[in-house]
Amino acid sequence: MSATEENNAVPQYELKRALGPLQLMGLGIGIIIGAGIFVSTGTTAANFAGPSVVISYLIAGFGCALAGLCYAEFSSMIPVAGSAYSYTFATFGKFLAWLIGWDLILEYLAAGSAVAVGWSGYFNGMMADFGINLPVHLSTSPVVWNVDQTFGLSGAVMNLPAFFLILFLTALLVIGIRASATFNGIMVLLKLAVVMLVIGFGLQYVTMENLTPFIPENTGTFGEFGWSGIVRASGVVFFAYIGFDCVSAAAQEAKDPQRNMPIGILGSLALCTVLYVLMCIVMTGVTPYTNLGVSKPVTVAVQAMGPQLNWLVPLVNFGATLGLATVVLGLLLGQSRIFYAMSRDGMLPQLFSKVHPTFRTPYLSTILIGIVAALLSAFLPENLLIELVAIGTLAAFVLVCLSVIILRKTHPNVPRPFRTPWVPIVPIGGMLVCFGMMAGLPLDTWIRFVVWGLLGLVVYFFYARKHARTPSYALKRD
Repeated sequence: MSATEENNAVPQYELKRALGPLQLMGLGIGIIIGAGIFVSTGTTAANFAGPSVVISYLIAGFGCALAGLCYAEFSSMIPVAGSAYSYTFATFGKFLAWLIGWDLILEYLAAGSAVAVGWSGYFNGMMADFGINLPVHLSTSPVVWNVDQTFGLSGAVMNLPAFFLILFLTALLVIGIRASATFNGIMVLLKLAVVMLVIGFGLQYVTMENLTPFIPENTGTFGEFGWSGIVRASGVVFFAYIGFDCVSAAAQEAKDPQRNMPIGILGSLALCTVLYVLMCIVMTGVTPYTNLGVSKPVTVAVQAMGPQLNWLVPLVNFGATLGLATVVLGLLLGQSRIFYAMSRDGMLPQLFSKVHPTFRTPYLSTILIGIVAALLSAFLPENLLIELVAIGTLAAFVLVCLSVIILRKTHPNVPRPFRTPWVPIVPIGGMLVCFGMMAGLPLDTWIRFVVWGLLGLVVYFFYARKHARTPSYALKRD
């Protein structure tokens, strides 16, 4: 068969299955160990929780563990691209599937853009280590989002490093999933090495003085320290854990997904939770938490350990720069696969599910998403984007947990290579924890979330409802 005939023989919607269990775990770790450790840990400690941000990560990790068990069941039972969107379509039909898919579009766009902004701060620091100082007006966001939920202007023009990072990674994703996974795997190993160095050296410099009071007194405003601050911080840092959702989004490109998807999801989640807790203790234990509300909090923590560890600062900047790039890569991958899945089912125009004949990737959706995410990262601040990600992610997790309970009743005989234990206790627990974290987010975040949802309803009734078709993976009642 000629090369042309072979390409033509590839089904229109077929993606290449190229990811094994280690690559799936690497994808999850690459996204989970990123902005949470290198950026969010410091800013949430400084603004919301103090040293008790450790508790916030444990709450978020517990909620993710419960939701992750539900995701593992779905990803082994319905191994297709699309993550929570596809699971919802298989369970509830097109209307709720559209709502959750629209929600995921917001989640991934905001997440990729937010991490790119965080990456820019460390990239600027790494360049400074080499004596290259980038102009502030071309390397920071022109918009500022204050703790009191008000906007401001920084005087900057745009964040060029973040903008170009997303464009570069978009090109890499168009080339192919295997090349992207290989690049991700190398970066993950380097990033984990830096994280382990910071934890290993930092534990020696932790003092009880910096960890006291462990739960700072509330300022009188909900969400600013005290237990309400812990709850609010848990909703914000939850953003750090969405890597396992990205793993499920790549299910259609996994080899032996019934076995490998649960390994990728649960393995990456367990390892990363331990690392997050240790990093929280180190960062808030070596310096007062009030010093961590900056764009490079890990660098500040390392500098506080003393001049004898100054050699570690360039490594932190280098590791964070590489590490955050892998997060953006995974988020852009997940977003393009959500677009691919929704287009495949008629929810979005068919061009978004068009697969490149050579690279076997959904290149048009990848390019569009990359351009939009690049523009968001160029002009919006990280903290505003993170809150949008958190509420969108939590809403998706609630629906996935509910779906497991419903499917056990309506489709008891569908093969489940991995079964969520203790149903309905685990799914109900996941729903309650996730919704509790949603409740801790500020009103303005809820308003933007509702406005986005209303815009989605307009698109649904004018386009998606008329063009949607029942997918082949939809489950029929037993």
